[in-house]
Amino acid sequence: MVSFIFEKAQNQFNQQLPFVLYRKPKEQLLKGIFQRDDLLHTVGDFTEKGFVLAPFDDTEKPTLIKPDEMVKEPIEEWNLNAVTKNPSISNNEEEKKGFESLVEKAIEVIRKKELEKVVVSRKKEVQVAISAIHIFKKLVYTYNNALCYVWYHPKVGVWLGATPEILVKTVGTSFTTMSLAGTQVFDENIVNPEWGKKELHEQQLVTDYIEQVLQGKTKALKIGDQESTRAGKLWHLRTKISGNFERDGLGKLIRSLHPTPAVCGIPKKNAKDFILKNENYNRLFYTGFLGELNFKQEQSRNINLKNKENSAYKSVLTRTELYVNLRCMQLNKGLATLYVGGGITWGSEPQKEWEETENKSETILKVLSD
Repeated sequence: MVSFIFEKAQNQFNQQLPFVLYRKPKEQLLKGIFQRDDLLHTVGDFTEKGFVLAPFDDTEKPTLIKPDEMVKEPIEEWNLNAVTKNPSISNNEEEKKGFESLVEKAIEVIRKKELEKVVVSRKKEVQVAISAIHIFKKLVYTYNNALCYVWYHPKVGVWLGATPEILVKTVGTSFTTMSLAGTQVFDENIVNPEWGKKELHEQQLVTDYIEQVLQGKTKALKIGDQESTRAGKLWHLRTKISGNFERDGLGKLIRSLHPTPAVCGIPKKNAKDFILKNENYNRLFYTGFLGELNFKQEQSRNINLKNKENSAYKSVLTRTELYVNLRCMQLNKGLATLYVGGGITWGSEPQKEWEETENKSETILKVLSD
């Protein structure tokens, strides 16, 4: 039996119409949003409704797929036995030297105290022989703790990814966000990983910055404790942050958070200027954000579950759920462009930063081959 949601997505591909399929972390439900025309919609003031995909450069407007049709379907056992082969990767010694040189330049700027932290990145190109939908299925099966998606617009292209990092979640005027930084390879024999000074310092910089930019713009701000969280073959350090924002203040909240220090740096303007000047390529939607914007959610007003009469009274709240676009790739005519990066601070070492980006790239490479 052919899945309706995948058949619908393939039809959109064939007709060159926008759509997105996605699975939220730890859920067993696929969602699809389908637009009936090929118009390129953008977000203006964040009062719009739909599935948003925003670029790293916050001076550019996010793209919006309008929910003309929405489909939900439980995850089933899919046939993943497509004929694939190990991808041909473009890495070479020149790329390694180039990235390490970029890291050295970043460290030099940090030592001059022009920056506290900057996130530098690179891209890898891989030849693939499987479809975007097949890659998406493999992402869903492989990364249960991530938002997995395949996104298509005929005027933009195809993007896929599996990202564990929340930019912001809101229900009504309440919000939660997180600071996520620090990386080490997962070892099944280690339950609680130990973190070095460099990773702890990097993560604390992100937490402190988020707290600073939200002061005065939010209420009842609460900062959680540092904790380790797993994403596929990697461990990260995370701190949860929550609070409330003013009604009609969603756009201000999102603009305050994006781009976060975890994908840009501190101070944000200086770090962004360094990235745009020195990375020598366009990140596009890598380290931007994506997700549901202004969806409606019914919520029961009855807190006494035994009182069934009052359970009929429900309120409708507006909900937004956005993720930072990490561990992602762009797919174009059998060529996958992967994006990976890492945070640079005073304690960074160019060789280790290269190795960290190699480890991060395994998240996507794993699903591009048998």
